[in-house]
Amino acid sequence: MIFKLLAAAALAALPAAAQAQDVALPTDPAADWSVATSEHRVAVEGGKVWVRVNGTIGQGAAPVIIIHGGPGGTHVNFGGLLSLADTRPVILYDQLDSGMSDRPENPANWRPERFVAELEAIRRALGVERWHVIGHSWGSALALEYAASYPEHTASAVLSGTYLSTSHWITGTNLLIRELPDDIAATIRACEGRNSPEPAVCEPATAAFYAAYNGRADRPAPSPQALAYRARYGGKGFNETVYLTMWGPTEFRASGSLASYDATELLHRVDGNRILFVVGQYDEARIDTVQDFLALTPGAELAVVPGGSHAFISERPDVSEAIYRDWMARIDARGQTE
Repeated sequence: MIFKLLAAAALAALPAAAQAQDVALPTDPAADWSVATSEHRVAVEGGKVWVRVNGTIGQGAAPVIIIHGGPGGTHVNFGGLLSLADTRPVILYDQLDSGMSDRPENPANWRPERFVAELEAIRRALGVERWHVIGHSWGSALALEYAASYPEHTASAVLSGTYLSTSHWITGTNLLIRELPDDIAATIRACEGRNSPEPAVCEPATAAFYAAYNGRADRPAPSPQALAYRARYGGKGFNETVYLTMWGPTEFRASGSLASYDATELLHRVDGNRILFVVGQYDEARIDTVQDFLALTPGAELAVVPGGSHAFISERPDVSEAIYRDWMARIDARGQTE
């Protein structure tokens, strides 16, 4: 789900030649949309990350990179956004220690500034001059950090399913728990207490929270195409250790290294006219919370996906794609007239 400011030392620690290494593409791709124009392994601090590109860098509109959430998540839930490649190159990648990327399992790598440096290494390796960065959940914090650190390379930043502050996030999830049925809310509160009931009691209540705000029960089932892609390109999948170490056991309990994280001050340092917040109607990243962030970012915009939760990209793919497509087209057109 859920980021800190890029330190110069982290960038300096990158290999001197952080270059992309081409990887042979499979001859029997899982599905038509899964065929990449190119795949790469890019050297970053701590190892190499897997990157795929649909389209040709330097052709079409400014490229877009999709930054997945977690921490510890993967790119596979964002494959539907490859449809954006009809007008611009689309870049997907797995962060270090997840999915198809190297998995050194070194907690020293699990720092927000290293993840931001990872993005810049990808940009340099692919030869991108300026790109749109779409970050979802924890990826939205990375997108904001990147935009604040590299404005000259950021056409726009989309903060999707927005997480920018742990205190804001936990305050919001506590409010959402109160909106659940009384018995479920009471069980969650008991499970968060010192004398927690057995997992068999707590897990169904946690699942009810997730079904309401993280991934709604009425979302479309994954297509055979998406399942085939996940099987082929999911790599080692979600890294629970990274999630537990950086965040904590549930979306509403932050006990990891991000417990005091807060990037809201960066909102004053970016060009609000190039910032878009996107949130689902039932998102655990509450609309009210994101509106507070919007107020700190003059010129920024907010889009709400009707019927969507935190997983609105997979729940409402057509609406989500249209929002991103329209936003980037408007930013690109604005750049041509400035």
